[in-house]
Amino acid sequence: MSDLPACPRCGMENTYPDGASWICPDCAHEWPMHAERPADEDAVLVRDVNGQRLSDGDTVLVIKDLKVKGSSIPLKQGTVIRNIRLVDGDAEHIEGSSDKIKGLVLKTCFLRKA
Repeated sequence: MSDLPACPRCGMENTYPDGASWICPDCAHEWPMHAERPADEDAVLVRDVNGQRLSDGDTVLVIKDLKVKGSSIPLKQGTVIRNIRLVDGDAEHIEGSSDKIKGLVLKTCFLRKA
């Protein structure tokens, strides 16, 4: 296997060096060979259903009635989940509690930022 990196935009491995840059002939993307990665690049970006960024301590609303496993009480549309916690390494789930149900793990596709 070659030591050339795959294109960060399209993922193809047909890249080639050109001076101090890498070039992908498939999508015409160019990027520097010695690019410094920002410290936040390793962090997972969690977004709600509308694309707004979520962070620890935010308040979210449930956008659809949801059945809760292990409980006979469903989460109704408009239920407020306060003081959420992000799940490490998982952009699709958050942890939180409602007024009636504690210890919930919810998918972000059913939540919007309040």
